[in-house]
Amino acid sequence: MSNQIKGALFALLATLLWSVNMVIASGIKGHIPPVGLAFWRWTIACIVLAPFAIKSTIENFKIIKTHIRYLMLTALLGITIFNTLIYFAGRTTSAVNLSLIAISIPLFIVVLSRIIFKEKVSNIKIVGIATIITGVLVLITKGSLQALLHINFTIGDLLMLVACFFFAYYTILVRQKPEELTPKVFLFSVFIIGTIFLFPFYIWEHLFYKKVIFDAKTVLATSYVGIFASLVSYYLWNEAIRLIGTSKTALIYYLIPVFSGILAYVFLGQAIVITQIISMGIIITGLLITNRK
Repeated sequence: MSNQIKGALFALLATLLWSVNMVIASGIKGHIPPVGLAFWRWTIACIVLAPFAIKSTIENFKIIKTHIRYLMLTALLGITIFNTLIYFAGRTTSAVNLSLIAISIPLFIVVLSRIIFKEKVSNIKIVGIATIITGVLVLITKGSLQALLHINFTIGDLLMLVACFFFAYYTILVRQKPEELTPKVFLFSVFIIGTIFLFPFYIWEHLFYKKVIFDAKTVLATSYVGIFASLVSYYLWNEAIRLIGTSKTALIYYLIPVFSGILAYVFLGQAIVITQIISMGIIITGLLITNRK
């Protein structure tokens, strides 16, 4: 199997696993507090990965120490902030909206690549970016021209847009991963650091807002997001970036609304309205234009 096919399959599977995460973020709102879900998600991921990575991580501690600032920034953006914001966003918006706004991530990747790597943005990419922006506006305004004059973002939509920016930055950082950091050492280090950053916020939430109740629903949700939407999906995503690059990996990410829409309809009974379908079509069209050579 060629690297191109393997990378595409890795990105496809990671996207499918994250689509389920979008459904969970919307489906468990009110049951598990957002920081608590994020904290236990990454704690579980660390515990599951530890037997496979702790020895190598200890042996490579000097290398980790050399790149600690890079690892801390990557963990903060991709682990601590991104997923926690998704769970906050899921309290006030639907799984379909979460997934639709999430596919603005490739747009941010293009912009950041231009700023950081000085990659040229062709005219065709500018057209694609404008199309994607149009699609996002259709989504958040529900297709109302009047709403465009009085844009009123829901807090969930805004939080998800911010989360998208942070994950795009995380993706750019993964592209810059030092060669001496093996995938499992890199993942384990980032997971541990990101969880440590979350800990004080979890304690505050536990003491002053809401405690995590470990019933069957909580255990199932945290187990899934900890193992599949964290450990497995992040490994697949990072490997896809290594094998086929950020642009091609980002292209596959646009399948999230397809997966999430179907899953939300089947498991949560959330209707897919016409403006969501239209916005999805516009955004995907923009993606295809943006990625034309």
